[in-house]
Amino acid sequence: MARTIDFWFDYTCPYAYLGSTQVEALAARTGRALTWKPMLLGGVFRAHATPQRLFETLPEPKIRHNALDLQRFAARYGVTLTMPAGHPFRSVEALRATLATGCDPRVIHGFFRAYWVEGRAISDADTLRDVLTAAGHDADAVLARIDHVTVKDDLRARTDAAIALGIFGAPSYLVDGTELYWGQDRTALFDLPSTDDGATAAPTGRTLEVYWDFSSPYAYLGVHQAKALARRTGATLVWRPMLLGAVFKAIGQANVPMATYSEARQRMTGLDLERQARFVGAPYAFPSRFPMNTVKALRVYLSLPEGDARERFLFAAFRAYWAEDRDLADVDVLAELAHTDAATVTAWTQSDEAKRALTEATQRAVEAGVFGAPTWVVDGEHLFWGQDRVALVEHALTAR
Repeated sequence: MARTIDFWFDYTCPYAYLGSTQVEALAARTGRALTWKPMLLGGVFRAHATPQRLFETLPEPKIRHNALDLQRFAARYGVTLTMPAGHPFRSVEALRATLATGCDPRVIHGFFRAYWVEGRAISDADTLRDVLTAAGHDADAVLARIDHVTVKDDLRARTDAAIALGIFGAPSYLVDGTELYWGQDRTALFDLPSTDDGATAAPTGRTLEVYWDFSSPYAYLGVHQAKALARRTGATLVWRPMLLGAVFKAIGQANVPMATYSEARQRMTGLDLERQARFVGAPYAFPSRFPMNTVKALRVYLSLPEGDARERFLFAAFRAYWAEDRDLADVDVLAELAHTDAATVTAWTQSDEAKRALTEATQRAVEAGVFGAPTWVVDGEHLFWGQDRVALVEHALTAR
């Protein structure tokens, strides 16, 4: 099998810019041939009925977090990323110029740099000329070609090819001609495997709070990694349950975000969850009952004595739902997981104390700025969202 990476991109996406700074080293490290694949992201969005200014449709807490997340990745990669005041800029001329130069990597990096470092409009004639000239091309000759029907048709055909592959965003990676990945934060899934040597760090006095709900597959994968993360960093781990649906309601988020995705993104999400589970070594099978009402399970957790009993139930309930397809709304299932009887579980789920505890825990999450699960909070102030942000969380916990 040929070992290849096709890197699908548009200059308008900051994540594609971040991916572009790493993909050549990634290809070399994994022994794969790299091919640059320009596409018109607006055309991809139209095909999937995705809003052209997608970031403006997000809840405010997620917008703030995503902006911070971009800077965290830029810092990790050692690159500069500045959000241009006029974002998003038109990119069609730059994409056609890229095709007219045979997808010269010097041109690609030049346009990404002009957009995301210098904040220049890459549709402007001066910017186009500067990038092409700096890359060693005859700018006049290239610009004379970008309105030619063959170049226009090439960009249109590439965009159609991206859509046919199931691409719905940038960057996307087609690996070895068969495996499609979305997002510059997914390269670890086909990069060299990470290792955990089992070392335990001395206590540092730092804290790692993990906000979760049994209803989230990403929370399941995050919780699966949390204890090892705390062990490696010497942090004190604090479990923070919450009712995720109530958090979503408080911030104006759809109760089941996956249901709002395009068909292509839903397919990728399902595949991504399977890949992520294999990557972190978690048994996983998407349940037949989704979404799950987890109110009873959360109240049982909060009714158990703090410490080992709660933690055992936490892991057992997550595994029961996300690996064994069991019903967390069934009191008999909950009784088995909690090592008690159904009558006790029923009493716990109906108690005013458990109801109040869950309401307060959920309100704490909202006040902390949580908008999804899992959410990691380092030292009570640095918030990270997603089971795929463990590397960033670990860096924060080990930084001076």
